Amino acid sequence: MTEVHDLSLRVYYENTDFSGIVYHAEYLRFLERGRTEFLRDLGIQQQQLAQEKRYFVVTHMDIAFKGAATMDDVIVVKTQLIALSRAQLTLQQKVVGEEKILLEAIVKLAFINEEKRPQRLSNTIYMALSEHL
Repeated sequence: MTEVHDLSLRVYYENTDFSGIVYHAEYLRFLERGRTEFLRDLGIQQQQLAQEKRYFVVTHMDIAFKGAATMDDVIVVKTQLIALSRAQLTLQQKVVGEEKILLEAIVKLAFINEEKRPQRLSNTIYMALSEHL
């Protein structure tokens, strides 16, 4: 089984709607933070890639909402690499709160160049990712 990357986050007032529950679109931000920190922990710096005019972009996302977080909750974004090719990767992400799954997502990312065309991952990036598959 592949490694799971955990990122703990606290839910703030700004993340909630008028009912005090996390607004559904905020989960996309939480998932993005989880993906960014997953890559960062592998030594893949998106700022450096952007300077080289290479980018990871979301091409597909399936989300199942299973529960709700509220203000002041601590949630954990769990990110796991489940598929890898030379120009794309697929992640399974979960948001967990109080040991209960609040959201499950499958996220596909493509690696593109400045012309928005698929770009092969460098050997360094590919190897860093493949070690976690």
